[in-house]
Amino acid sequence: MADVAPFRAIRYARPRAGVTAPPYDVLTPEARDAYRAADPHNVVHLTLNDSEGEAGRLFRAWLDEGVLVRDDDPAVWALSQDYVGPDGIARRRDGLVASLRVEPYDTSTILPHERTHAGPKESRLRLLRAARAQLEPIFLLYDGEPAVAVPEREPDLVAEGTRLWRESGHGIAEAFADRQLLIADGHHRYETAVAYAAEQGTPESARMMVVLVSTSDPGLEIFATHRLFRGHDEALPPISLGDSASPTAAVERMSRLAYDEAHAVGYRQGVTFPVVGHAGELDVELVDRLVGHDGLGYTADLGEAVTQVDAGEFDGAFLLRATRIEDVFERARRGEVMPQKTTYFFPKLTSGLLFHPV
Repeated sequence: MADVAPFRAIRYARPRAGVTAPPYDVLTPEARDAYRAADPHNVVHLTLNDSEGEAGRLFRAWLDEGVLVRDDDPAVWALSQDYVGPDGIARRRDGLVASLRVEPYDTSTILPHERTHAGPKESRLRLLRAARAQLEPIFLLYDGEPAVAVPEREPDLVAEGTRLWRESGHGIAEAFADRQLLIADGHHRYETAVAYAAEQGTPESARMMVVLVSTSDPGLEIFATHRLFRGHDEALPPISLGDSASPTAAVERMSRLAYDEAHAVGYRQGVTFPVVGHAGELDVELVDRLVGHDGLGYTADLGEAVTQVDAGEFDGAFLLRATRIEDVFERARRGEVMPQKTTYFFPKLTSGLLFHPV
């Protein structure tokens, strides 16, 4: 049973432009430096500090100085994000910010769908120990109708296309008690939170901040992540057998095919190839079978994928369709993990609006 509850959030006493940022794992060093320079209290001074210990000291100093304040009463927060996707279409994705009790995957309450790596978890665990707070939310999905509707009144917090409304959270625990939750984004931070809870052994340490989005939300969209590879001459037919269709036309044609078997568009040296996999196989699993997952490049931009191959940075590419959310849930419920970057949820959540003490 998922344990979802209101929490007493910590937030900026004077919310303003310049203190929020995208999540730590999508920022380049150049972007990190730009956010640092934007404001001495920008959240990246916490989430991407060169020293996790210094980040923790800074977080507590901001609390002591009144830069950050803690709410008197627990609450949940209705969330809405306006965005234009990689496909150029404007959408709105709604969700709920709340506190979740973390638990091991073997309870089948929280479901993963991607592999993780030790390095990022070690860094995030050091930061969690130092700050004693969850500094960024992770993104979870659930089946069923949305548990909270976005209010019609003016939002309480606004930043970077994200709006938040403070709500009492009445009935939230019951609404999620019988739901399974799928991690859409944040596997490393979730597993870090489980490790921290086991280490600390307190009820407070076993909770983390999450954004919950219904799979029926009309603004929820998964976008494709194309794969670029080097070598693997055997993965595609000879150039002479290639198709004259452009990458864009080939992908559009592929997008109309049924999902009952895997498909991809292979590309190299100006030529496309239709690639067909097995029945019941996902497109990303087809590519994983053909070229593995080591040394790949990834991009959500079809044009960028083609450009990098044409420039000789990679020998070829597999251009893919977006993975369907029902397929991700099905694999997760069977206890299977999928290749890295199986899903690309856009936009990323905004960091710096709320913090969750543990």
